[in-house]
Amino acid sequence: MHNTIILSLSVWMFLASAVAADPDAGRTNVIFIMCDDLGYGDIRCLAPKTSRIATPCADQLAREGMIFTDAHSGSSVCTPTRYGIMTGRYSWRTRLQKGVVTGFAPSLIASDRPTVASFMKQQGYHTGIVGKWHLDFQYLDPNSGEAYTQKQHKTPPVGAKIPDGPVHRGFDYYHGFHHARNMEAVIENDEVIAHDATINMLPRLTRKSVEYIDARANDNKPFLLYVPLGSPHTPIVPSQTWQGRSPLGAYGDFVMETDAVVGEISNALQRHGMTDNTLVILTSDNGCSKAAGIDKLAAKGHRVSAHLRGSKADIWDGGHRIPFIARWPGHIKPGSTSTQLICLVDLFATVEELTSGRVEGKGCEDSVSFLPALAGKPIKSTRDGVIHHSISGHFAYRQGKWKLCLARASGGWSSPKEDQAPGDGPQGQLYDLQADPSETTNLYHTRPDVVSRLASQLKADVLRGRSTTGPRAKNDVEDIVLWKSERQPGRTGDTQKKNKRKK
Repeated sequence: MHNTIILSLSVWMFLASAVAADPDAGRTNVIFIMCDDLGYGDIRCLAPKTSRIATPCADQLAREGMIFTDAHSGSSVCTPTRYGIMTGRYSWRTRLQKGVVTGFAPSLIASDRPTVASFMKQQGYHTGIVGKWHLDFQYLDPNSGEAYTQKQHKTPPVGAKIPDGPVHRGFDYYHGFHHARNMEAVIENDEVIAHDATINMLPRLTRKSVEYIDARANDNKPFLLYVPLGSPHTPIVPSQTWQGRSPLGAYGDFVMETDAVVGEISNALQRHGMTDNTLVILTSDNGCSKAAGIDKLAAKGHRVSAHLRGSKADIWDGGHRIPFIARWPGHIKPGSTSTQLICLVDLFATVEELTSGRVEGKGCEDSVSFLPALAGKPIKSTRDGVIHHSISGHFAYRQGKWKLCLARASGGWSSPKEDQAPGDGPQGQLYDLQADPSETTNLYHTRPDVVSRLASQLKADVLRGRSTTGPRAKNDVEDIVLWKSERQPGRTGDTQKKNKRKK
């Protein structure tokens, strides 16, 4: 029986490290499970003092594997994180400088850019995705070939063809939907095959994930299964079986049903004798959304971000520090914890190391393998720091214990928002996360030396087109605004130089 891996971002990296030591690891299957808007504090084992939601499957995964306490998504919202996972590159290097995409548009991933899926396919893997894509694609009229528009169709019609979806970006199989507002449109491979009630989507994804594992069980070809769930993102629609399970209401029920997906996938692996050779990773694309009713949950003793400040969309850690749990029996020490800094954009480099393969040409500009961390060893990073990004496009730069925010306030949805920050206050924020993990004491004026150093490193990483060592790369756009809350924002590209020459 070939090896199998279920992974979140961490799992992918661990696999890469193991291959060098164990030739059979090259046949390891990879399963990457990513929840949608699941906060760091939503999982019981990560925040036992402030979580009021039962998550037995995630807790079991942690007991059998490793918890990462300093893992981050590439952004505090959906699309940018997903782009980073697929490409090993920060999304703000593309046309998407803020916000998310809404579908009915060409793919955000260029057709000539390598993805984790296309790379794994080249290494001999079968590649599947079951869940939410949210990276744009078009819907074409099957008869005329003309593109449908969002104005014409709130929901893409059954039969619509997709010319630039997941199966055109490296995946052999796709079953799922584009994003929450089009969740009724069920897609398989390159076609909308049905319209179904949104309440049925999570059970559907659970079933299809298990079916994929069942279908691959007797095939000697290794596989990569990416499971980007649409929950507990809105619409918050726990199925009838799960309604009333949590004392926190519908959101608690939905989190519990989401947790059960991990159990169903684990059961499928166990049934086929794959568990011992499987790397399992569970993570989230960003922090919990305010749509979950954060204040009401807090009144009942549940803190979605645990001890962290902020939530989805924010530049504070509650927006992008995420759950990250990895299991791989015989490779990852059970019940272990890693405090090393990792980012979901690191998946690609980890897979490279796992398979001993190499991405030729452009690709992986911001990705560092965390495979060593899975074995309890230091990560050999070629980055100066990790870059964070909020929904409004505000930047932050993390290096060691220091975090510099190029924002006056949350940079997102939490108060104070950018337009609520005092005009005479600091233009940025600097925090010592070792002493102040909740980001309460701004040291921006106290440590100008650190501010200057981190700001310079961030600018260099942006201008060079990459944050890792390697040949200089090119951003898709030249004019990237670093200080977005300033009246005359600092820019990194040629536009600023041209404006100065005109003056």
